[in-house]
Amino acid sequence: MNVLALQFDIAWEDKAANFATVRRLLAAARPEKNSVVALPEMFATGFSMNTAAIGEPYGGETEKFLAQTAQEFGVCLIAGAAMRGSAGHARNKALAFSPQGELLAFYAKMHPFTPGGEPEHYIAGKKPTAFRWADAMISPFICYDLRFPEVFRAAAAAHRPELFVVIANWPDKRSHHWVRLLQARAIENQAYVLGVNRIGLDPHYSYTGRSLIVDPHGEILADAGAVEGTISARLDLETLRKYRAGLPFLDDMGANSARPTA
Repeated sequence: MNVLALQFDIAWEDKAANFATVRRLLAAARPEKNSVVALPEMFATGFSMNTAAIGEPYGGETEKFLAQTAQEFGVCLIAGAAMRGSAGHARNKALAFSPQGELLAFYAKMHPFTPGGEPEHYIAGKKPTAFRWADAMISPFICYDLRFPEVFRAAAAAHRPELFVVIANWPDKRSHHWVRLLQARAIENQAYVLGVNRIGLDPHYSYTGRSLIVDPHGEILADAGAVEGTISARLDLETLRKYRAGLPFLDDMGANSARPTA
């Protein structure tokens, strides 16, 4: 499986500008068909709390753009958007679209970022999810979720994802945490991890990117650094499955709690 991350400076609350940037980067990258491509959290607007202006109903312009772009480039496209449900509440979501433009899965961020005031504007999601693409299970998470290993373990227990995709707007002052946490999630869940971040400035934070692709041993396969661009890697799923079979750590989750005590 081929995976890519697109790292760029998100234009604040300017969907048209960000749509154009994504198309330009994809055209330059020329991903092979059926690749998995990931964009940052709230790629179309930046990490804005202005839900009245940026929040969209299902089937809105960002969802239409993602569906059309996935179809145009023939990729599985995973990206974030501020979405409003029928009750009007906003959620920070990750959406995955197939090369046919079909919605494969969606996930609502389970841990809104309290220091940034996100819980005052976005409703938390309730559970992780996973979907199958190109013979692999993929589980998406969003930014602050990365600090909570229990939700990754819940996804691992329920779905055995071989790839975790973390879309983010992760501030530069904690970029060293970002790198180490991505590596930790890969090691403990015996999985590949793709973390895609943004660069540049918004009204509240600065960002230095460091989008990464990490292998199941925590080794960094690709690092975007602090500039606009695309990183990619080919994931060796067969070797991963042999590794899991030889060292079945995931099968032993909860084993101690199931044993009777003396």
